Amino acid sequence: MLINFFHGLRDAGVPVTTRELLDLLEGMKQRVVFGSMDEFYYFSRTCMVKDEKYFDRFDKAFGLHFKDLEALDDVIEAMIPDDWLRSEFLKNLSEEEKAKIESLGGLEKLIEEFKKRLEEQEKRHEGGNKWIGTGGTSPFGQEGYHPEGIRVGPNGKNKKAVKVWDKRDFKNLDDSVELGTRNIKVAMRRLRKFARTGAADELDLDDTITSTARNAGLLDIKMVPERHNAVKVLLFFDVGGSMDPHVKVCEELFSAARTEFKHMEYFYFHNFLYESVWKNNIRRHNERTPLLDILHKYSHDYKVIFVGDASMSPYEILQPGGSVEHWNEESGEVWFRRLQEVYDKVIWINPVPEEDWQYTQSVSITHKLLEGQMYPLTLKGLEEGMSFLSK
Repeated sequence: MLINFFHGLRDAGVPVTTRELLDLLEGMKQRVVFGSMDEFYYFSRTCMVKDEKYFDRFDKAFGLHFKDLEALDDVIEAMIPDDWLRSEFLKNLSEEEKAKIESLGGLEKLIEEFKKRLEEQEKRHEGGNKWIGTGGTSPFGQEGYHPEGIRVGPNGKNKKAVKVWDKRDFKNLDDSVELGTRNIKVAMRRLRKFARTGAADELDLDDTITSTARNAGLLDIKMVPERHNAVKVLLFFDVGGSMDPHVKVCEELFSAARTEFKHMEYFYFHNFLYESVWKNNIRRHNERTPLLDILHKYSHDYKVIFVGDASMSPYEILQPGGSVEHWNEESGEVWFRRLQEVYDKVIWINPVPEEDWQYTQSVSITHKLLEGQMYPLTLKGLEEGMSFLSK
């Protein structure tokens, strides 16, 4: 059963190896978990999944694998494959619980009766002492009070069900979904680079212990400057027009970036980069910052991130006067290349799904200008972009 589960995880795209499978088998051998599907789910996920972005794929594979065991005979064959495992299961029951199970003729009789009543029952039942339903004293169902039984559905009250047979729904944490602020923060941490700066006001425990030992036990406290994220980031956000549907996710990205990076500056532009940008959209026509000032003010070790859909007329990138808002003496391409001459690491984060990029000529042009460093605004895309910037 576990080998088939292992292959099911691989088919679902979870990068598991035989090492993880052996760890799971060893844990089962040592009885880290036993007799609980919930415990087995969490333990197997801990053993088999090393990155939270694969949780959703694991959940789907887990649900699919056990959903395939639709017949109760298949469940027993999978969960209790032989007499040894059956005896191990019974070892975990008290004498009183064993007697209660035997009151219906034993485990086999209990399962047989369950199957029979499933075939006979034609509607939902609540209460009572025979049919499968909720409440009541029948040995089958959910939230009932019979001491031995088979639970159908989630969260039994008395925790005495012989077998839990649930439909499992798990939160989607796949790397293809759009990001929330928390996930953006997690992805951006790949770009962290710490340095110790400022006053020496943080205890250096290792050095204190070493120095005290060298000082014949006389306490010698050592302090170091607090660690700060040394990464410097320039963020450029496209605003207005076709970017309006993406305002929410851009706000989440902006919020996450401000939290993660101590040295961060941001500016706005519309459609493409020209001779000036701005920080206040309300005063965008009166208070603008020349791009040349930015190139001179912020050192070359800044990492540059553009956020936009890159969807516009190709003339807005390639031609003087191509801007839809003003007359630009030089093309957007010229200004973009000037920025690239100053900063080595420049990426573009695109909120448009990657499979749609091929349908917009301006996206292809921008992608080429960036030498391929355009990434979709997904967990995977953002992680790949941060990885490139950190090299």
